[in-house]
Amino acid sequence: MRIGINFSNTTMLDSIEPVLDSARQCDADGFAHWWLPQAGYLDALTVFAAAAPLAPRIEMGTAVIPTWLYPPHTLAAKAHTAASLIGPRLTLGVGLSHRVVVEKRLRMAWERPVRHAIDYLEVLNSMLNEGRVDYDGEIFAANGQYAVFSEHQPTVLLGALGPQMLAVAGRLASGTVTWLTGPKTIRDHIRPTIRDAAERSGQPEPRIVASLIVTVTDDEDGVRTRHATNLAGYGSLPSYRSMLEREGAKTPADVCLVGNEDSVLEQLENLASAGATDFAAVEVGTNPEEKQRTRALLKKAAASERRMQ
Repeated sequence: MRIGINFSNTTMLDSIEPVLDSARQCDADGFAHWWLPQAGYLDALTVFAAAAPLAPRIEMGTAVIPTWLYPPHTLAAKAHTAASLIGPRLTLGVGLSHRVVVEKRLRMAWERPVRHAIDYLEVLNSMLNEGRVDYDGEIFAANGQYAVFSEHQPTVLLGALGPQMLAVAGRLASGTVTWLTGPKTIRDHIRPTIRDAAERSGQPEPRIVASLIVTVTDDEDGVRTRHATNLAGYGSLPSYRSMLEREGAKTPADVCLVGNEDSVLEQLENLASAGATDFAAVEVGTNPEEKQRTRALLKKAAASERRMQ
């Protein structure tokens, strides 16, 4: 299982410098990948273009870009431009977001989300992989030929948790990105569902990029209590709630990786054994010592994984 960092606290920043510093340090620390959400005023693909020369080795991925914000035609153009600047290291993670976000914040209609995802990926894939598209979908349609100035096609992942969306991801994407999804659910639900869809469609083994909060600490109970408070809103979203119920978890904090070094390493091993191909850590420390210990542990795990390859 390849180890990387999900730098997800971008909405609280008032400068681009900490984001670029994160990319630079992750590359120097030997992580396999570095992820950014499309959140707030930060445009993840523009950041990747700026960060590429500072972090020349690391894979860069979006986790995730909400499809309602960018039609597939627009995202294909942005992704091609970014790929021309950073090369084959770009992974394009897209996802539906949530009904409450789409309807309440964006004031858009949440209609037929599974068909939305299918048509979106059909158009996006054609434009990214072939430079042309001729697709007459029910939600998205497109026809045209485009100049392709990047020889590198981004890998496309679909944020998927439910059975129908995992089937779409297995058929039309290279895998999925999960959030707040524990090892039992990955083993018993995510992996078999997406693998079956990929096999039936003649697709390669899909990636499963699991993203969770990680805190190395000697105060496990106290830290989980704080995480439960901070993550409470996620537990009310139906897609995450269903994954927590599958896991037997009462709160989102129950699936966070929390404990001392030995405990967190064991929790990482459980994710790998469950079928996660990649892990994108959201580092959260309540004090400088916890932050330092968390990064040191993740660096150790990443180095160990590189030696095994």
